[in-house]
Amino acid sequence: EGDQLPPEHTVRQYETSKIRAIKAGTLEKLVENLLTAFGDADFSYISIFLATYRAFASPRAVLELLLDRFGNLETSSHGEVANLNSLESEMVLRAEIASVLRAWLDQCSEDFREPPDYMCLLKLLDYLKNNMPNSDMESRVQNLLKQFQNQEVEAVDGFCSTSSSDLVDGEELEISNPEEFSSFQDHVVAEQLTYMDVMLFRRVVPYHCLGSIWSQRDKKENKNLAPTVRATITQFNAVTKCVISTILGTRELKIQQRAKIIEKWIHIAHECRILKNFSSLRAIISALQSNSIYRLKTTWMCVSKDILLMYEELSEIFSDHDNYLTSRELLMKEATSKFANLDSSEKENQKKSQKRLQLQKNKGVMQGTVPYLGTFLTDLIMLDTALQDYVEGGLINFEKRRREFEVIAQIKLLQSSCNSYCLIPDQKFIQWFRRQRHLTEEESYRLSREAEAAADTNILSPKSQKSMVKRISTLFLGTDVFTPPKEQPLKSSPVGGSSGESTDSASVSSCEFNHSETEDVCVTPISSPEDPLKKSSVGSDKGYDSDKGSISSDKGSGSSKGSICDPGPGLDGGSIPSRDSGSVPGAAPKALPVYNRQSEGSCIIRVSMDGLHASVYKSILITNQDRIPDVTQRALLKHNLEPDAVEDYELVQVISEDKELAFPRDANVFYGMNSHVNFDFILRKKA
Repeated sequence: EGDQLPPEHTVRQYETSKIRAIKAGTLEKLVENLLTAFGDADFSYISIFLATYRAFASPRAVLELLLDRFGNLETSSHGEVANLNSLESEMVLRAEIASVLRAWLDQCSEDFREPPDYMCLLKLLDYLKNNMPNSDMESRVQNLLKQFQNQEVEAVDGFCSTSSSDLVDGEELEISNPEEFSSFQDHVVAEQLTYMDVMLFRRVVPYHCLGSIWSQRDKKENKNLAPTVRATITQFNAVTKCVISTILGTRELKIQQRAKIIEKWIHIAHECRILKNFSSLRAIISALQSNSIYRLKTTWMCVSKDILLMYEELSEIFSDHDNYLTSRELLMKEATSKFANLDSSEKENQKKSQKRLQLQKNKGVMQGTVPYLGTFLTDLIMLDTALQDYVEGGLINFEKRRREFEVIAQIKLLQSSCNSYCLIPDQKFIQWFRRQRHLTEEESYRLSREAEAAADTNILSPKSQKSMVKRISTLFLGTDVFTPPKEQPLKSSPVGGSSGESTDSASVSSCEFNHSETEDVCVTPISSPEDPLKKSSVGSDKGYDSDKGSISSDKGSGSSKGSICDPGPGLDGGSIPSRDSGSVPGAAPKALPVYNRQSEGSCIIRVSMDGLHASVYKSILITNQDRIPDVTQRALLKHNLEPDAVEDYELVQVISEDKELAFPRDANVFYGMNSHVNFDFILRKKA
């Protein structure tokens, strides 16, 4: 009291107290504890019990215990009343029961939806008439009963329309018309997807998400189990399939048109991010990462660089690193915030995002948050698997229910935040969305192969080859690609004669030789400056000596103008023919490493980056001493990536269109690779 503190300072005094918390018990004792929880200062007990009791008891069992055993004031003995936290007054006991019933109706009114008899609701109504006549609780239960009965009648009357996805009479499912889809503005599509997601998420009954309930969904007798969760998942899958059908559904689309549709969906995903709709955002990203869309490498090459960066940033949100830590932290950070917190590493994307966000703020419209429900379902199933339902003595493990309630509470918090949305349905879009015919996995994959085959035919035609090479370099490499000069007489020079700087480029395969013998041995018809055969000792590529052979090159050009190919049966030992050989007659020529052939412990492989067309590759020399980390590091260097990130990438060999050969971490690439197929490899970032 004698201390003098400045006016702006305050003193806080803290007191530590112990709270009695139930860890386990029989059902009777757990129900009894509902009446004494407030007195024991365990204020969360009622909420935890009501949110999780369906895992170990039915509503009827709990209601009978609460009303018949503890709530029947006429038959309760004085000893039983005394045991209830020494409550001797019937008025106090009545008030406790009323508070539990009120909380039950507030938090879990769906527990009483038992058509057509509504036995629990009628039992509760009968109890209130006898013990609390003319109370607010009685009128509330009566209104709830009427509401359930009316909704049941509406459900029966509207069954036909809802079962056909709300289609208007005469309408049929159809494949999306690209022009009709393009007519919808990006933010309109995102808002309508958010509207549908919000309506479904708000209806989710939290206990439907419990692992002990949701994990039983696949049993035949449980086909109607957890309908609110099923509805949310059905919507998620509908969005995913809609994305795929709009991209692949029309065979006549050109490469650029298909790329524009992909760009549009990426913009829509970004709008969903601004609206904090993580459900549709993930659905769109999942569709774009699906096998049938992901493999459209030629189409992806036509997507602009800025939009690809936006796509990568959105995909990073759902990275599975550290149990999806990024999406979890972001979800909790924005759960109760008014607007999205947008941070973009790309300046142009950040400007657009801030502009859209400012527009939302100017309207004064607050936003809720729609989560990806699958994260919570996974957590609850994991908890249900890891923790026992019963502990020693056959007691219900209530500590497990507390852990489950931590997840349920997050769902409830996000459901309440969804009340902040103020979205108006656009029936034109909703009807378009619902009448889309979804492709099966087999159909989408077949259409994807057809689209890619048609694209490859166009992209590799002589007329379009030159422009596509330039397009590739502009989009992905940021530098001009090396283009082959016109055919000139070649001069002989040693390997070290090439003075080319190792500035990387993309090479497009176009062998002009007879395809009967030389097609599978052509290394790099369009040589690139980084080619390992153009430098003495191949720069950093080990295991190659300059005396192995020579390559024809123009001394002044800094790049090879010839192509290394198998000389055929007429030439001996794999030596390289040139117009002015300069080799000593009669000398035994040594074999030079070539593509698609292992010779004297070395060969050349082509490594392309995952996500790019196979024609954008780097040629790398490997020896029989090289292991996966060495080759991966060289491939990263060739692709202008950080060589220290070896652990983040994996190297696989392409066996066929749908098969790959994966290598163990320290495998010897030379001996481990399949030498009967093309030496084509893919460098892919690990999941």
